[in-house]
Amino acid sequence: MALRMWASSTANALKVSSTVSRTNFSPAFSISRCFSTVLEGLKYASSHEWVKHEGSVATVGITDHAQDHLGEVVFVDLPEAGTSVSHGSSFGAVESVKATSDINSPISGEIVEVNTKLTETPGLVNSSPYEDGWMIKVKPSNPSELESLMGAKEYTKLCDEEEVH
Repeated sequence: MALRMWASSTANALKVSSTVSRTNFSPAFSISRCFSTVLEGLKYASSHEWVKHEGSVATVGITDHAQDHLGEVVFVDLPEAGTSVSHGSSFGAVESVKATSDINSPISGEIVEVNTKLTETPGLVNSSPYEDGWMIKVKPSNPSELESLMGAKEYTKLCDEEEVH
């Protein structure tokens, strides 16, 4: 059993799949690391949340690196729309088979939408952390906070350094 778990996690880490057709991000839009994918065009917090700012709304979720370290996500606790979030403060939690972790907001503002699909299908955080597994959409109250976040290259470097320690 331990060998099967090792083989499964190794195959997962190497992005080996038994299915022939699998949706992958184009290399032009992502940096693939051994254990996770980091997308260009997003901003990243050192606490492993990502932000995609489009117009007056910023979408927030946890990174592929974070979900990989958590393992299988079994429950996601998110606030209701209309709630305010503060830069660096917890707004919810992700429970996995390994642990429960707080989710911190990389920006301040008002939550305008919550991904209710995660209530029924929390595994979307694992299978699609940058698309279907997003968590909240926020109307930023201080858009300049985005400037303090990392780009893809800086975030990749952070993850690499964490893997070494």
